[in-house]
Amino acid sequence: MRIAVLDHDRSQTDLICQTLSSVGHVCEAFQQGRDVLAQLHKDGYDMLILDWKVADMSAAEVVLRARAKLPPHAPVAFLSNFAGQDAIQAGLACGADDYLLKPLRRGEIVARVQALLRRAYPDRLGAEQFKYGQYVFDIGCNRLLSNGSALELTQKEFALALLFFRNIGRPLSRAYIHDEVWVRESSVPSRTLDTHVSRVRNKLQLKLENGYRLAPVYSYGYLLEKLAQPGAA
Repeated sequence: MRIAVLDHDRSQTDLICQTLSSVGHVCEAFQQGRDVLAQLHKDGYDMLILDWKVADMSAAEVVLRARAKLPPHAPVAFLSNFAGQDAIQAGLACGADDYLLKPLRRGEIVARVQALLRRAYPDRLGAEQFKYGQYVFDIGCNRLLSNGSALELTQKEFALALLFFRNIGRPLSRAYIHDEVWVRESSVPSRTLDTHVSRVRNKLQLKLENGYRLAPVYSYGYLLEKLAQPGAA
């Protein structure tokens, strides 16, 4: 899907676009309200994500004018530092479908955006599935199949397993895993994270003989590797 991203901070638009592009969306970044309004209708965007602070006009005006240019059911979502109840209420009252708070949590924004798009375009976005060898992740119902059989996973275990498979071959720090899976839980004991990783390893049987290795990275975090040949060291 095509998503327009408006934020006066270029580093934020780059981060949002990078995160959403990693799951298949096409994003374009804007720093000015007038620029994004000029492009919305012409380029056929499916969604708008914007900060509550817009450099050249009010965010409420951007949303109001964007509604006339976007498809009728296109979702609009705020991603902002303004966490006060008044700002959240004003954002939703002016026509936004969701209001997320910074700092950006990659897992959260992907899940929220996917949910908004599924509701807006049910004919274009059915239940999403991601396949990695014998493993099939059904995002719509948080279900994981292994060789056609459903595995019994908690919500956190499912999110953790999906995070590892989306980052095969990339070491993930403990801080990154915490932010992606535990989202707004500010303090999670290290042993809790280790326990969840161990459960995912065992339930998915991420063993050498099955072609995968989920291993700790000393003083850093964890790494899921796909081996060239099952059983290879």
